[in-house]
Amino acid sequence: MLVHGTHSAGAFWMPIARELTLRGHRVVMVDQPWHGTEAFLPESYQRQDLEAMAAEPSPLMGLGLEDYEARVTGVVRRAARNGPVVLVGHSLGGVSVSRVGNAVPHLLHHICYMAAFCPSRALPTADACTAAPENADAVSPVELTVGDPDRLGVLRLNFRTGERRELALLKEMICADYPEADFRRVLAGMQTDEPVAAYAGRAVGRAESWGRVRRTYLRFGRDRTIATALQDRMVAEADALTPGNRFRVHDFPEASHVGPLDPAPVTAVLDTLAA
Repeated sequence: MLVHGTHSAGAFWMPIARELTLRGHRVVMVDQPWHGTEAFLPESYQRQDLEAMAAEPSPLMGLGLEDYEARVTGVVRRAARNGPVVLVGHSLGGVSVSRVGNAVPHLLHHICYMAAFCPSRALPTADACTAAPENADAVSPVELTVGDPDRLGVLRLNFRTGERRELALLKEMICADYPEADFRRVLAGMQTDEPVAAYAGRAVGRAESWGRVRRTYLRFGRDRTIATALQDRMVAEADALTPGNRFRVHDFPEASHVGPLDPAPVTAVLDTLAA
């Protein structure tokens, strides 16, 4: 079961899902509320009217991690009827994965974080993780924000921008190593809005529930959104909480935030987690 990250959708996982299916796995790509097949795209975004886009209301306002957890947990409950569930989260998807691990650990065979937030007691939210000193070298999208996040209730980004500087910043954040054509393809799948409450919601795995589930971390060495040093700190703090059940870490030293362009190396690791 594959859970997307911020400003994304289940379709993000398509290359990996295809390969896993060809290896004989049942695969579900989860869309969070108002993402993917339910996507909200501001009318002003289509017109590229940035002044109107800064004020257009969003139905994602008020959504929080409770909504995200409920979506994923509901799918886990259904999927678990057919066999063991390996739950994978990318980026912001890690906070949902942690909360689901607290809610239904008995239904999970394995949890995997792919360059994802794994909050701890010291860094209990995605916002806290982002603000950690280990993430100081990361690239922030704050200067690309359209409108006031506090008023809109969402972090709104314009992925259809034609400004060179903004495109360069987005590429550095997302996939600095990708060819330009592939970068544009990634941008085409991004969504404008993500609720600010999702970043601020507490998502600390508990030792007695989440901590019982085997877990893996896919460490991306050229990630400019969740810096590698932050990934290392999150793994270390999780291991300190459950020293008898430590992360299995797989290192991808050349991977940027969305992972290698070739899905085969990541797929190979995920394939082993069902064993």
